[in-house]
This record gives sequence, structure tokens and C-alpha cells, in this order.
Amino acid sequence: MFLPSFLLKILAKKNFKKCSLDSNFTLSNQQKVFKQIVLNGSRSSFAKDFGISKSMSYNKFINRVPLLSYEDFKKYINRISLGEKNILTSGTPSYFAITSGTTSGTKYIPLTKEMMNMQTRAIKELLLLYAYQKNYYNIVGAGMMFIQGSPSLRRFNNMPYGKLSGIAAHHVPFYLKKNRFPSMETNQITPWGEKIKLIAKETINKDMHIIGGIPPWVITYFKELLSLARCERVKDVFPNLQVYIHGGTSFESYKKNFFKLCGSVDTLEVYPASEGFFAYQDVIEDKALKLLTNHGVFYEFVSLDDYNAGLEQNRVPVEGVDLNIDYVMIVTTIAGLWSYNTGDTVRFVSKNPYKILFSGRASQFCSTFGEHVIEKEVLSSLEEAVLCFGGVVVEFTVAPYISDSTSCHQWFVEFSVTPNSISSFRKKLCETMRRQNPYYKDLVDSGVIKTLELKPVKSGGFAAYMKSIGKFGGQNKCPHLTNNRSIADFLIKNYV
Repeated sequence: MFLPSFLLKILAKKNFKKCSLDSNFTLSNQQKVFKQIVLNGSRSSFAKDFGISKSMSYNKFINRVPLLSYEDFKKYINRISLGEKNILTSGTPSYFAITSGTTSGTKYIPLTKEMMNMQTRAIKELLLLYAYQKNYYNIVGAGMMFIQGSPSLRRFNNMPYGKLSGIAAHHVPFYLKKNRFPSMETNQITPWGEKIKLIAKETINKDMHIIGGIPPWVITYFKELLSLARCERVKDVFPNLQVYIHGGTSFESYKKNFFKLCGSVDTLEVYPASEGFFAYQDVIEDKALKLLTNHGVFYEFVSLDDYNAGLEQNRVPVEGVDLNIDYVMIVTTIAGLWSYNTGDTVRFVSKNPYKILFSGRASQFCSTFGEHVIEKEVLSSLEEAVLCFGGVVVEFTVAPYISDSTSCHQWFVEFSVTPNSISSFRKKLCETMRRQNPYYKDLVDSGVIKTLELKPVKSGGFAAYMKSIGKFGGQNKCPHLTNNRSIADFLIKNYV
């Protein structure tokens, strides 16, 4: 055994014990994080505007600071960009991590050195947990490939900014840089199609053990790699490939296509965001994600029902959540966000330890007819239909359809392998939706809307749509649910 592997084994065991211990102190960890955030931010301009003191209790905090959206932070972000200090918290951020918003355009999320360290710490913990569980200690010398945003940084006035994954590329530990791909040069290439081709050429002869990235773009890379190598499976190209780390969108609808192209590997889900690293899959056999409660984020939750009813004040900390309820996640962070509405919805499936499943976006739903359909429901329906009638899904979206004679949901699904029976597949989708969502069932039963329509999409349809709006590649994801027809109309005109 080489010395690095021996040291890694010791580190992995210590990390496992520490992470296990942390799970027993979730509530006290959150109290400590809250106190630290308030103390660090008590002299900021934001704290003065909202009456936040360094010893403020949580009860006083929720009375002083309401739920806030990005628009509420814009004036502070602008001041930070101009070089002002102590605006949202003490000091200034190192970067702005950018993310796209539906109402605000580009969002500039403050990313401090401390928060960047928390992001790095989370992924290090995950890899060590994996090593411990699999008794696999060749990570230091292993080839790692993460398909991510460009590491090129721009400036918003005086502040550098970029996508989180691109910023993370600048913070790779020195001992991993030699075997980490793609190279910085390749990673900076802008045209996504050209970048994928060069990544495939750069990695085809490497001994890859770990691959990461959002599912649709990793699948795109796999196809390019297999075409170049003239192989049937990625495992034929990378026989030592151990694990795929994914996040950013649900893996379920891509899983069958992924394994068909790749072959058998372990998978681990992560939940990083520009606002913080929220959770990761700490147990290989358990797809639920451990909520990270000592990584610089204080959490609050509003049930999706209350949120949709305008009862945003009914927010609770971690100890107030119940199981199997969809919650909108609110975060206060060491980087200077306060009661910030992430727009993400999660569902707790365990409270000992606290574990969650990502269930969608609060803004990504379909309720044109009062049906309140959420992303988790359409994903579950699609998964059941694939299980029963086969098919491999590349991408999909659901949109409402209204005409003088009829109204319904239209499902646009791009298959790389067609189901055994499109008709049976559609019926299964409808059956599962009716079972999951009582509002949808009542609307169909009462004749207000028809049963759903399934519209198979030609190969490349969703990629073409993303190109048409300038969001092809990187970490961009096509919405799975909309209340408008922008995606639907594009697909019908060109690709259905």
C-alpha cells in the first residue's frame, strides 16, 4: 500500500466518525451556526437596516427579518460590487457566484472565502465517506473528471464573478490537480459542442475513476466519448471507473440511459448551490441526502401549501419540520444571505439523522387549472411508466394546453429508446398522476381537463430549444414544468 493510500485510510476513518457524530448534534450545530452568522453580520449595513444585534435570539430574528427574495438584496449587491465593505456581513466576498433567475435575470450570490471552504469541505467529506464505505483508497492517484461551467471569471464592477462550478475549479486541492480533468484550457472553451469534443479527446486515454456533473451533459459527454473510442460502454473505455457524482436535477429520468451508456458504477447525489452546499448522499445504498447543518448555513422551512397560500410567515427551523411534507427551503448564510428564499422544495424522509429528498422548485409547477402539480409528481409518474413499459428518456417537460374545445396537460418526452407501447405509457402516466395529486384527479374526473397528451419529441429537440435561448451546455437545465407554452410551442413547431 502506498503512503498516500495509507494516510487516506486514516483520514477516511476519522472523517466517518466525525460525520456520524455530527448527525447526533444537528440542532446544536444549527444554533452555533445561527449565532456565528448573527455575530459576524451584526455590524453590516443589512443588520443596521433590519435591527439585527450580535446577541439576537431566533425568535426576535424571525420578527425582524421576513422572507426575502433576490430582489431584496439587489441594492446591497450593487454596493458590494462597487467595493464597499461590511454590507451583508463583515468584510467583502471573494466572488459573486452567478445563477439564473426567472424574474431577476442573472443573480449575483455573495461567495466568501469561508463559504468556499465549506463547499470544498463538503465534497472532501463525501469522497472520504465513499472511500471508507467501499474500502477504496486510490482516490489521490485516481483520474477525476467534472463537467462544469467555465472557470473564466468576469467582473461586475470591482467584484469577480462566475458560475459556482467554474469558481470551484480554481480551488482544487494541489494534490488532486495532476489527475483532474478537463484541463483549465479545455474547460474555458465557450461553444459547448466544441468543448465536449475536446473533453472526450483529452480524457479518452486517461485512467478515470470518478466522474461528476449534471446528468444530461454527462450523457452528452458519454456519447461523444463512445463515438470517438468506438466502444459500446464507458466502462470499456474506463475499466476502473468507480463512481458517478451527480446533482442539479433529478437523476431518475436519466438513470436508464446513463447505465445503458456507462455500465455498472456507484452513484452519489450532491446538493450544492451558489448559496451553500446543502446536502449529500452519505450512504451509498440510501438515496436520501444528509442535510449539512454545520457548513455555514442556517435553515428554515415553509410548507409548500402555506407558501402557495401566501402564509410565508409560517416558517420553522429544522426541529419544527415533519416527515413527507414538501417544504420551501429558506437559508441564512455566513456569506451574507438572510432569510433567503432559495425557491427549492425538499421533503424530509428522516429526522434521525435529518435527511431530505429534493422535490423540485417552488416556481416550477403547473397550476393553470388549479391542479398544483409539482416536479416530484411528474418525475415519479415518468419513472413508473418507464419501469412498466420500457423506454429511455433523454429529456422532458410538461406544459398546459388550452383551446376552445379542450384543455389538458401535454407531456413532451424525448426518447432515445421508445417504450414498448406509447399508448400504455401515456395511460400509466395519467394513472400515476391521478393517484398522487387529488386536485389533478378531481379536475380530470369532473371533465374540467382531459387526460394528458403524450408528445414524443424528435432526437435533439430539447438541445435545440436550449440553444435557441442561449443556454445550451454548462449547468443549464430545461424546466420540467411550466405554466406557459414557450418550450411547448418551440417543440411542436420543429420537433414533435
